[in-house]
Amino acid sequence: MVMQLTIPTPSTFNFKRTAKSHGWYDLPPFELDKESWTLTRVIDLGRANPITVEIKQGKRAVKVKLARAAGAQAAQKITRDVRHMLRLDDDMTHFYNAVAGDTGFSWIASSGAGRLLRAPTVFEDLVKMICTTNCSWALTDKMVNCLVDALGRKSSDGRRSFPTPEAMASMSEKFYREEVRAGYRAPYLKELAERIVSGEVDAESWLTSDFPTEDLKREMKRVKGVGDYAAENMLK
Repeated sequence: MVMQLTIPTPSTFNFKRTAKSHGWYDLPPFELDKESWTLTRVIDLGRANPITVEIKQGKRAVKVKLARAAGAQAAQKITRDVRHMLRLDDDMTHFYNAVAGDTGFSWIASSGAGRLLRAPTVFEDLVKMICTTNCSWALTDKMVNCLVDALGRKSSDGRRSFPTPEAMASMSEKFYREEVRAGYRAPYLKELAERIVSGEVDAESWLTSDFPTEDLKREMKRVKGVGDYAAENMLK
C-alpha cells in the first residue's frame, strides 16, 4: 500500500533550488532524479525498519511518497526529517532583506534560493563533511557509498540508510582504513562514532546551541578531523 504525506512549504520555498543546493544530493542515502525532480532518501526509523521516501514539489507543499505504510509515530518522524532536510522552518527574511538591495544578489530572494540541503542528523552531516576534506569529490563519493553499503540498514526496496553511530562505533579502525579507504580519516571516523555513542559529544545539540558562532565553531573543532573548513561548512 502506497502512502503519501503532504507537508506545507513557505511561500519563499523553491524545491529544485533547495534539492540541488548542496552536493549532498549526490551522496547516499540521497538520490536526485533531475528529470522528474524527485529527491529519494532512506530515512532511519530507529527500532522499525528504515523507509524509502520520494519527495517532490506540490502546490505550496512537498509531496512525500512512502515505500510502505507507516504508523502515526513514523509519519511524524518522516515529516520532521523532511522539514529539517529541506530547512522548511528556517526564517529567510533577514537574509533576503540583506541581499535585496544588491543587484548582483537580488535574484536569490526572487527565486527562492538560499536554503541548503542537509541530512536528517548532524552526525551524518559531520561524517560526510569529514569525508570531503583534502580529497576529490570522487573519493568522497566512494567513502560514503562504502559506509552506507556496509553499515546501513536495508529498506524494503533494498536501498540502505545512513549508518548509525552505534554501527560505525562497532567497526575497527582497520575497516575504515582498508574497506572505506578513509586514509588519515579512519581513526577520526571511529572515534567520532564512539564519542557520540558514549555521550561525550552531543552533535545534535549544536542545532539549538546558544553559543556565539565562534564558540560553537571551537566546540565543533574539538572533534578530530574537523578544522576550520569543516566547522565553517557545518555552520551554514
